[in-house]
Amino acid sequence: MKTNDYIKYVTQEFVKYMNQPDEVKKKIKEEKKQNQEPFLTKWFGVLPISVSIMMSKDAKDIQEHMEIVDEKETS
Repeated sequence: MKTNDYIKYVTQEFVKYMNQPDEVKKKIKEEKKQNQEPFLTKWFGVLPISVSIMMSKDAKDIQEHMEIVDEKETS
């Protein structure tokens, strides 16, 4: 794509956007916000989600395990 074609395309898109009513622009902006990924997922991938799931499950499992170990040690 030559520079002139690119400038023509960008200008057309800009004019198309500017000719839209304000309500349509706001609606598009709100839809983009709703479809946006959470911050942690966007920047760090699946790692924060997997850690939070592991912590929620493991916290309960660890407590139960510690109670069982304590019972065995005291007897």
